Amino acid sequence: MKNHLKRIVLACLMLSLLMTGLLAGCSRGTGNESTPSPSAGETPEPSGGQSPEPTEPAASPSPTPGSEFTIPDVSFQQYDIPDNAALAFVKDMKIGWNLGNTFDAVDCDWLNNELDYESAWAGVKTTEAMIKAIKDAGFNTVRIPVSWHNHVRGEDHTISELWLDRVQEVVDYVINNGMYVIINIHHDMGKDYIYTSSEYLDQSLHYVKRIWTQVAERFKDYDEKMIFESLNEPRMVGSQYEWWLDEKKDECKDAVEALNKLNQAFVDVVRASGGNNASRYLMVPGYAASYSGALNSGFALPKDKVADKLIVSVHAYTPYNFALEAGGVNKFNLKSSGSTGEINSFMDRLHSKFISKGIPVVIGEFGARNKNNNTQDRIDYATYYVAAARARGITCIWWDNNAFTGNGELFGLFNRKTMSWPYPEIVEGMMKYAD
Repeated sequence: MKNHLKRIVLACLMLSLLMTGLLAGCSRGTGNESTPSPSAGETPEPSGGQSPEPTEPAASPSPTPGSEFTIPDVSFQQYDIPDNAALAFVKDMKIGWNLGNTFDAVDCDWLNNELDYESAWAGVKTTEAMIKAIKDAGFNTVRIPVSWHNHVRGEDHTISELWLDRVQEVVDYVINNGMYVIINIHHDMGKDYIYTSSEYLDQSLHYVKRIWTQVAERFKDYDEKMIFESLNEPRMVGSQYEWWLDEKKDECKDAVEALNKLNQAFVDVVRASGGNNASRYLMVPGYAASYSGALNSGFALPKDKVADKLIVSVHAYTPYNFALEAGGVNKFNLKSSGSTGEINSFMDRLHSKFISKGIPVVIGEFGARNKNNNTQDRIDYATYYVAAARARGITCIWWDNNAFTGNGELFGLFNRKTMSWPYPEIVEGMMKYAD
């Protein structure tokens, strides 16, 4: 009888251990399958082989409400937004998603096939099923950052047909799903290509003109849902003023003037290419694409042949100590001005300088990296940020680098390998106030 009782106790213990293991496997996925993106300034080590193709389920999943987190209610007084076509256009862009760490990958010297750049950082190549999943989740804009310098040859920077064809193929995925799409010149900043100073201006102008001449020609027959963005975070790479200008310094004033000329060259080249480019909406950033760069007294919108077709491009991982800084803080308090104050302040200033005067603004990159699984704080942040922006007539685009694990910048929302949404409530929070 005692032996029989022992066997029963042992069996129960084994069953308990087995159930514990099974339940642990039911916790929220963290995106372990994806390759984290390299941190700024770092080059990833070669993987030794080609990146695997993603598996595609029969139907792309969409975010669904979770039970352990809450979507906050926030309210803003609606700001005065002029009634014009440009602001209506940006309003219809609704909310956006960045195909980050994909076509923007650079200097991957271990690759033999240039088309493998697409998966060198994110670990996966883009499929139309992925883009459909983005659409199904409620996004209406996809920004496709593109770096070009590893795909050009000669002094005139002739773009590889293979590379441009592949960029166009993914652009078509977005267009075919009825969304807006943005392409740009991304990680081509630096003294070898584009550097915002009078010393490097001739070289920079040549590069900008040559790239946009070829890209504009390729896409000139696309409708207005195709948007061109001149430059990504144009700046004096490597200088003490790379990210923060001192408006009193001559070299900082010079950098702003040089950028104005680069943006003007971009507009002139695109308009001269004809087709639908003659009246296409174009995005232009201030220095480093920061909100302070756009608000800089020296920043000027380019002169344009058509009225009301320019959009100010801004990147704002704000507040920095929560959204982007590696250490910083991991809490976002909706009731504290320490969390919300800078968001309201910079958006008010953008509204005053641009939107109130009929000039649209798109925040082409924003987001909050995962810090020790601070999911509820990120939900609160994303919900508040988008609600604040939409109240002022601004459209926002989340930076998604497909990174979910490790110690880097974990901005991933949509796991492209598993076609899943590890943090559906963040998406739900953004969608709550996106319309």
